[in-house]
This record gives sequence, structure tokens and C-alpha cells, in this order.
Amino acid sequence: MGEFVKLETGKGGIAVIRLDRPKMNALNMQVQEELRAAAHEATARDDVRAVIVYGGEKVFAAGADIKEMADMGYVAMSARARDLSSAFDAVARIPKPVVAAITGYALGGGCELALACDWRVAADDAKLGQPEILLGIIPGAGGTQRLARLVGPARAKDLIFSGRMVDAEEAYRIGLVDRVVPAADVFTAANELVEKFAEGPAQALKAAKQAIDGGLDVDLATGLAWESQLFAGLFATDDKTEGMAAFVEKRAAKFTGR
Repeated sequence: MGEFVKLETGKGGIAVIRLDRPKMNALNMQVQEELRAAAHEATARDDVRAVIVYGGEKVFAAGADIKEMADMGYVAMSARARDLSSAFDAVARIPKPVVAAITGYALGGGCELALACDWRVAADDAKLGQPEILLGIIPGAGGTQRLARLVGPARAKDLIFSGRMVDAEEAYRIGLVDRVVPAADVFTAANELVEKFAEGPAQALKAAKQAIDGGLDVDLATGLAWESQLFAGLFATDDKTEGMAAFVEKRAAKFTGR
């Protein structure tokens, strides 16, 4: 377990990647590396079937630690930038359902962390945005890429060029978040979103996530070939045998994740 980021196991195979760096969960280098470690652990553990990324009741993550970056020049950041991006990418590559439970602010790196998740549940008073342009820089941990893929290039340019924050209502309207609930209900709603997958066929869920995410980065023909390969591979799993047997026998399937 890290000092500021912990992987907490909960009920039913749902784990929580918990950020706890008072006061605003600023994502300094230590937090970034602890996020990477937590993501790798969640990936490796068979008892983790779904993940909630959560910053606590007050704030998700208000961005990178600007004081840490203020004195860095090109040489220093060029050596660090890839590590910054790959730390968030480790969250995106967790081969299990992942949801961000957003309270307070998800700004800059905090928004990029939320974008690395499969879904985003936001408090009705939450604020999201990519304000890096106001510092004379651009998002550097996936914001220009994942945001454009999620809400479209025109809306991504609006948010990134202006650096403005959006409230939960607008975030929902443009597809930046998937659900908006009262602040007190954010964690519960995030848990409810993924709990239905925790007893599902883990290998099929993994393959579905790989097919969708991987297919976004290639042309259609390559994506279809990738899908076919993943589809065929599932015929080597116990869950495929159980799922089809249950269908024929008209009963509920009991998946083991193997």
C-alpha cells in the first residue's frame, strides 16, 4: 500500500483505488507512481473483479501538483512526461470494469484520471475540466486524446482551449460523465454500477474491454480481426462452457472467472 493511494478490497470482489492526499488529492509524482502500483495490483489479483476509483467525500482530484512542476524545464519534463501518461494508462488498462466516483473537483490530471476509467459517476455539485491552458501548457496525461474520443473533437477543443470548468449537468449532457447523483450517493451509485459485473464472466468482460478499447485505435478491418481473435479465445474458458450449458439447461450461470 502507498502513502497516498491504497487498493482497498470490498464486498463481492469490488475493490477501491482510494486517493487520500489532503487537501485536494494533488497528483504529484509519488501519487502518480502509487496509482500505477495500485492499478497493477488490481490487474493481477483474481479476487478483484471490478474497481472504483475514489478520492473521498470532498474531492476526487484537483489536478497535478503545480508547485512540483513549476521549476521543471523541457529536459526534466521530457524525461517525466511519458511516465506521467503511463501511470494513468495503467488505470485505463485494468482488464476489469472500472468506474470513477467523482466528488468535488476533477480538474487537470484529476479529469484525466476519471477519463481513464470506463464510466464516471459524478456528484450533482461536481466540477470537471482541463484548465492546463491557463498555465501555458496542455493536458499531458491523456486529456487531449481520451477527452476527444469521449465527447468529440469540437467539444474537447472547447474545454481544452478555454480551460473552463463544467458543472455536472453540462458534463452529463456532453457525455463526459455517465450518471449524476446527489453528492452523498456518489460512492453507492458507483458501486451499484459495477456490482452487477463482479459475478460475471471475468474473461469475457476482459475480452470485451480489450476489443472495444483496442478497436478505437485501429481501422475497422483490423478491429474486426482483433474482435474475432478475442471471441475465439473465449471458447477455451470454463465460463464459456458454463454459460452455454446454463442457457441450454434454462438456469442461471455460475461463473468462476476462469
